[in-house]
Amino acid sequence: MNILKRNNVTINGKGENVIFFAHGFGCDQNMWRYVSPAFEDHYTTVLFDHVGAGNSDLSSYSFKKYSQLEGYAEDIVEIAKELKISNAVFVGHSVSSIMGLIAAKMAPELFTKLVLVAPSPSYINDENYVGGFNRSEIDELLDSLNDNHLGWSATMAPLVMGNLDRKELGKELTNSFCKTDPDIAKHFARTTFLTDKREILGDLDVPVLILQCSNDVIAPIEVGHYMHKQMNGSKLVIMNATGHCPNLSAPEETIEAIRVFLND
Repeated sequence: MNILKRNNVTINGKGENVIFFAHGFGCDQNMWRYVSPAFEDHYTTVLFDHVGAGNSDLSSYSFKKYSQLEGYAEDIVEIAKELKISNAVFVGHSVSSIMGLIAAKMAPELFTKLVLVAPSPSYINDENYVGGFNRSEIDELLDSLNDNHLGWSATMAPLVMGNLDRKELGKELTNSFCKTDPDIAKHFARTTFLTDKREILGDLDVPVLILQCSNDVIAPIEVGHYMHKQMNGSKLVIMNATGHCPNLSAPEETIEAIRVFLND
């Protein structure tokens, strides 16, 4: 399987420098449609679907490989190498932020800057760490998804999106969740919500921007402050945006924060 076809890679823009956009759980590259075009005048943009999402090749999905975020990070590295890209910018949303950190450790030459949008290295509270959920709440969430994929999607997507006064946003995310293959969605959810990657935060030498939404039920504000403290030289921006998907709910603010960081 051709790597670019496997991940449904889309390339736009006309700049010499490259910027990657990686989507989060239950989504696809379409979630960047309000953000990525703003960078096409100065960058070549690379968007893709994680295997199992969007228009990726579902036959390439491996339950063994994608039981760890490293499996997804390997794909990111393979895409970059297939395109002969180095010294790029990586923009990851939610769990893809952590995939980007892992990919940057796997192949340090790939990225010169990382932008982490609503990231979390661990969703489970642990002693002095606030991840947002107790382990029992995560287990309940995963059990609910396992029992009723469509019902879970209809309930969770609006909460994840936030901005309950803008029902069209929650509906879009619900539809995105619902069209994901149920078995893959369940597996990806376990990989996402049971992963703890706090130990990798202190090992990067590239500049990092952490975009933290001011009210996010999935990645509470304590997570942003924790990551900023652990990552030397990182920049933390607390956005006015609320919810977990500012790339959809507040694209202008997201674009401006990224632009300022890239121009620093």
